Amino acid sequence: MASPSLERPEKGAGKSEYRNQKPKPENQDESELLTVPDGWKEPAFSKEDNPRGLLEESSFATLFPKYREAYLKECWPLVQKALNEHHVNATLDLIEGSMTVCTTKKTFDPYIIIRARDLIKLLARSVSFEQAVRILHDDVACDIIKIGSLVRNKERFVKRRQRLIGPKGSTLKALELLTNCYIMVQGNTVSAIGPFSGLKEVRKVVLDTMKNIHPIYNIKSLMIKRELAKDSELRSQSWERFLPQFKHKNVNKRKEPKKKTVKKEYTPFPPPQPESQIDKELASGEYFLKANQKKRQKMEAIKAKQAEAISKRQEERNKAFIPPKEKPIVKPKEGNAFYDVKEK
Repeated sequence: MASPSLERPEKGAGKSEYRNQKPKPENQDESELLTVPDGWKEPAFSKEDNPRGLLEESSFATLFPKYREAYLKECWPLVQKALNEHHVNATLDLIEGSMTVCTTKKTFDPYIIIRARDLIKLLARSVSFEQAVRILHDDVACDIIKIGSLVRNKERFVKRRQRLIGPKGSTLKALELLTNCYIMVQGNTVSAIGPFSGLKEVRKVVLDTMKNIHPIYNIKSLMIKRELAKDSELRSQSWERFLPQFKHKNVNKRKEPKKKTVKKEYTPFPPPQPESQIDKELASGEYFLKANQKKRQKMEAIKAKQAEAISKRQEERNKAFIPPKEKPIVKPKEGNAFYDVKEK
């Protein structure tokens, strides 16, 4: 009997606790939860977060072209110095033409090896050390976009790649200012270093340019987005009504042939059989003539053709002997001083 009397106050206490709980805000806007507050930064990863270090060593290697050998040899001490701060070893093999990075026992950051891998990839793609070393920071990322296989025709590929750079690099500079990214166009790749939001826009512009969409259209929309982001009220709204809508125009039309072949109407019946030589002779009556008569007719036809040719030739010869038409002589008017002096 004692057991039920002990359970009752517990149930009552549980109900009172449930009543005292504060209700969750149901009407809270989702956009407020998703937006990152201004000036917020993720705290840096320190040795205190991972005091025991890593269990195993990891390594990455990448090849580099021959023309980068001299530059890498010169700046390699700086690369080693930058990676040693994060306890990562870097080796340069000039014989094989490769760069290798690997972790050590002192390495505490598990993601630093991925950033070191991106560093040597950027150095291989002709990015300068001053820009490539920024990848070791937490708030900086990189993207290497392969554009070599997007366009089949070599001449067309070179034109579209030059369109991305622009006259004296003006298009590339405008894109860098709008996205806060460093962009390097080299060979069949485009390397970009900067914040994640900027890299997303850079990739979109590069791929659209290779699809024959001029980068100026994307630059215009980026400029509008930059101004709209400054307004706190418009941040959570859709920007579709502000962005320009560009229509696609097919300028290059298919070349039409000079001689157009008109298809005849389909008939199930076969075409009529052409007349043979005997049928033609029967129709004209030549079939019933004798051999000497046929020969005489042929000779007369040949002589008639020869007479026509001789007459045409004679006409062309006589053209040279026909005198040209002379212009009529204009009589001088009375009282002309020039003719009066000449007569004297």
